[in-house]
Amino acid sequence: MKVLFVVLLVFVIASSNLCATECSTFDVVGYGATGNGQTDDTKAFLKAWKDVCGATLQTAKLVIPRNKTFMLQPLSLKGPCNPATIEVRLEGTVIAPKSNGDWKFLDEKNKWIEFSDISGLVIEGGGLIDGQGAAWWNIADVSIRPTALHFHNCKDVRLRSMHHKNSPRNHISIDTCNGLEISHVRITAPMQSPNTDGIDISGSSNIFIHSSIIQTGDDCIAINSGTSFVNISDIFCGPGHGISIGSLGRNGDDARVENIHVRNCTFLGSTNGVRLKTWRGGRGYARKIVFEDIKVVGVMRPVIINQNYLGLLDGISAVKISDVSFRNVKGTTGSDSAVELNCDPYVGCNDIVLDHISIVKEDGGEAKASCSGAQGTCFRCNPIVPCLSDSQLT
Repeated sequence: MKVLFVVLLVFVIASSNLCATECSTFDVVGYGATGNGQTDDTKAFLKAWKDVCGATLQTAKLVIPRNKTFMLQPLSLKGPCNPATIEVRLEGTVIAPKSNGDWKFLDEKNKWIEFSDISGLVIEGGGLIDGQGAAWWNIADVSIRPTALHFHNCKDVRLRSMHHKNSPRNHISIDTCNGLEISHVRITAPMQSPNTDGIDISGSSNIFIHSSIIQTGDDCIAINSGTSFVNISDIFCGPGHGISIGSLGRNGDDARVENIHVRNCTFLGSTNGVRLKTWRGGRGYARKIVFEDIKVVGVMRPVIINQNYLGLLDGISAVKISDVSFRNVKGTTGSDSAVELNCDPYVGCNDIVLDHISIVKEDGGEAKASCSGAQGTCFRCNPIVPCLSDSQLT
């Protein structure tokens, strides 16, 4: 009997060690996570991630089960990992510490949950990420606030089917990534919450964002320097500050953005619709950009190019804006303004095309367009954009 017990004990230990490298599913509860919404479950998540990342399998799955709430301190889930695909099943709820004084930062204070140096990551499951950011919003001017979900140097990532709310700052940050798709997500924060961008993209390429609802206190989506080949479609934005390229060229920086396509998006009651914003004194370019099939409802500033965004530097340099099209933009403005093209007097904006623009005031009255320093054409535009060539009768 004693021999049998020893044999069974050895088998259990061996099986446990084998599971750390061979099992396909890793549930955070099995690693000690309580999921009661109060206990710090960070260590359990890190232990589970270590086994997921080290698994000798083609596909490994990290499960965050439903009907549980996991409180996490800032953590970094790092690669490179062995599996070709890692699936994170976010079925339950993940929350940040409620009070900003309860946060335990690792080093930098600008991230809560980070995925870095990972290929083939899939995050889905219908769960919730709650940044509990209200305590941070009141000290926005005097404190560094963390991004809720940060992707750094990742490749072939899919994020879908989840709700993300109330980040201390921007909700999702994409930095130095290649091949990332976000779909069927809902991102929400109060209209007054400062700098709570939905999705920020920097230094990345081949990004596809579609079929999602974003309602926050700042940009629904912001595209920053070093970004190219971005396709955005079927987004509902509002409240918020619209879909923005920039700001670019701050502090004289050399900014580069190109090959951006935004289509079939709806803006409801947002501060802005679609816009480019660059700082005076910056360098570089923003080019090969298309906004098309855009619906605006009560948007304060539907179409904007601002090459002098908060410009404090004198001189003749500016981020070069060229080959930008706004096609089939229709709806209502919540102000008098429909189109604003404010281009630098020295550098200007070239090859600007407005095609089938129809924007009126909410009461049906005529809206206005302002334009300076821009060169291009306007085809069937209402209102007429004064500094562009009028092709309405052709």
